[in-house]
Amino acid sequence: MDRWSENGAQSASRALDRVLRRAIETMEMSRDQIYEIAEHAREEYEALKKELDAVREDVRRHIAQNDALEREVKKMRRRLMEVSRHFHRYREPDIREAYEAAHRAQMALTLNREKEIFLRKRRDELELRLKNLERTLEKADRLLAQVSVVLSYLQGDIARMTEALASAESGQLFGLKIIEAQEEERRRVAREMHDGPAQSLAHVILRLEIIERTLDGGDLNAVRAELLALRESVRRSLADVRRIIYDLRPMALDDLGLVPVVKRLVEEYNEKYPFYIEFQVHGREERLKPMIEVALFRMIQEALNNVVKHAEATLVQIVLEFLPLKVRLRIKDNGKGFDLEALKDRPTFGLMGIRERVKLLRGEIDIQTRPGAGTDLRIEVPIYDQGTGTAKGPEDKTERDDG
Repeated sequence: MDRWSENGAQSASRALDRVLRRAIETMEMSRDQIYEIAEHAREEYEALKKELDAVREDVRRHIAQNDALEREVKKMRRRLMEVSRHFHRYREPDIREAYEAAHRAQMALTLNREKEIFLRKRRDELELRLKNLERTLEKADRLLAQVSVVLSYLQGDIARMTEALASAESGQLFGLKIIEAQEEERRRVAREMHDGPAQSLAHVILRLEIIERTLDGGDLNAVRAELLALRESVRRSLADVRRIIYDLRPMALDDLGLVPVVKRLVEEYNEKYPFYIEFQVHGREERLKPMIEVALFRMIQEALNNVVKHAEATLVQIVLEFLPLKVRLRIKDNGKGFDLEALKDRPTFGLMGIRERVKLLRGEIDIQTRPGAGTDLRIEVPIYDQGTGTAKGPEDKTERDDG
């Protein structure tokens, strides 16, 4: 390449970098604006929801009042008819009082009915606005997810990604699925935090305000009861937070290692689903590199999820074997199996994810299955440093992987 060509290539590269930077800045600004719109809509939604609850309660109260007033009007009318029919028996003040009482009851009923009609209209308006806000929030969430996906691609090292995925026919699809899965996971965590700990903390604040008012009144028994309820609410919030953290990444994986965490996972599945899982460990159990433990745990999770969704199995066998230079994982079920060749034309995200994890660990994977004959998944992963060929001991704790 001559000097002029080289300068032209450099100029084009700089121009492309400027375009990408502007695009990223624009997308980030758009994302922030969408987020602000979504937050304002969410705040308005919460305010309208509270107002709607209050209006609904007013409607119910006015309906009950109308029923009582209608009974009162009927009673006053009967009294008025009695007085009118036998007016010679009653004094003039009694007759006047009967007429005025009937009039007051009728006016109260008329005013209350008008108020009920107004409240019903207000309730219907609020319900319509809430539905519109729900649609706005759904659109905002979708837009945020789409913008985040685009930003992830723009901010990534596109050249390196292209080179790394060029050898895999489905690499681009897998990369997109990974990003989509990350965004879905973020949305799920956001929803769980909003519906769980956030609501619980709002409830805690409300309880504290009640305790403060009760304490000012000097009712210590009521304060003690509120504190007990508050303690239980905080306990539930803590359990919600711990569950969300465990779903993101089991902390016990770092503390206890792969085998205890898999045992716990197996126990949870055996309690929750109609099939039974046998888990066996062969060889001398040892701690592996964190990235290997996380990858193996996620592969077991994905394989069990596939069993839940597709296999219709009654028995699953998981065998984890520790060998001197590698670890061997076997997951076998007696389910309905599938046509592996037909699946190559439409690869599933689950199997694709398992294959990619095995590939990243420079391991080997073998899947034996056919319709009606169950599935036998066999994975082997080296547990030594492939750059030097030296074994990695359990004391190597420096690497971390988020799975």
